[in-house]
Amino acid sequence: MAPARAVVIGLSGPVLLAEEAALLRRFRPAGAILFARNVQTPAQLLALTAAIREELGEAAPILVDQEGGRVARLRPPHWPAFPPPASFENRSLSAAEANATLLAMECVAAGLDVVCSPVLDLRLPGAHGVIGDRGFSAEPAEVIRLAEAWVRGLQSGGAIPVLKHMPGHGRATVDSHLELPRVSASRASLEVDFAPFVALARSGAWAMTAHLLYDALDAGKPATLSPRIIAGVIRQEIGFDGVLISDDLDMKALAGGPGELVAAALAAGCDLALQCSGVLAETAAALEAASPLTDLAEARLAAARATRDAASNGVFPDPIALAARRDALLQDLA
Repeated sequence: MAPARAVVIGLSGPVLLAEEAALLRRFRPAGAILFARNVQTPAQLLALTAAIREELGEAAPILVDQEGGRVARLRPPHWPAFPPPASFENRSLSAAEANATLLAMECVAAGLDVVCSPVLDLRLPGAHGVIGDRGFSAEPAEVIRLAEAWVRGLQSGGAIPVLKHMPGHGRATVDSHLELPRVSASRASLEVDFAPFVALARSGAWAMTAHLLYDALDAGKPATLSPRIIAGVIRQEIGFDGVLISDDLDMKALAGGPGELVAAALAAGCDLALQCSGVLAETAAALEAASPLTDLAEARLAAARATRDAASNGVFPDPIALAARRDALLQDLA
């Protein structure tokens, strides 16, 4: 099997097409990410994740955005609805942890082992609603309190968490899916945004970059493409030592073709580039441009798996009892 390339790719639909499988064999990505277009039923999804791992190997991570609330790829009627993270503000840590464990167990049962959650961005007044109730709170201490429980829950449920969106998306006044946000806050002000990421920096989770331009950090390049931000802020000041993956390079915040952006994100210091479109030609361009996984990235991937395995130990609580516990703790939310 060819060495894995430092890119995670999207697929076009609910089955792995022959031309996609051939491309994955030719240029093996590190992993894949699935979206609503890839999800129909539990049996279909399990078959798809099995087909992906047949091509990429059993250890290949398969990612999913499953935060709860409006960002969820696994939905009723086949999967339970999970509340938005903001529902847990100033509520029981036990409820947050139980919820995250349940969420992880649903994903892992479908073959999805990396859950892109929790959002550590501050839910700040006046910001664009792209974060909104995906964020726990406007208060860093409350974000830290809940995020630590969430990460523990995901790991104990058998999943690897991904912290979003480093070094902080909470001040964006436009949607980075559509255009590049520019943050003019001072360097000192941004330390408040960094605080949750500092607290979770050694949690064993992955982290995802923000497609934001921070005038005080690098006025020329957004965080995803900035060696200055990745080396000086994310790795040094925040102290994050885990797997760093870019946000989706197909988002409109960034200008350039798939290959160009993959190469730029990796050169900036991301361990993995994320190309989600599922368009075969774009996937091919991303794969061709991606360099092999570095030894350091491989070690970080292995460390995240080891932390997850130690937390879950392969023994999961009864999901019905866990759900009843969570719901009892949250009964005053209605």
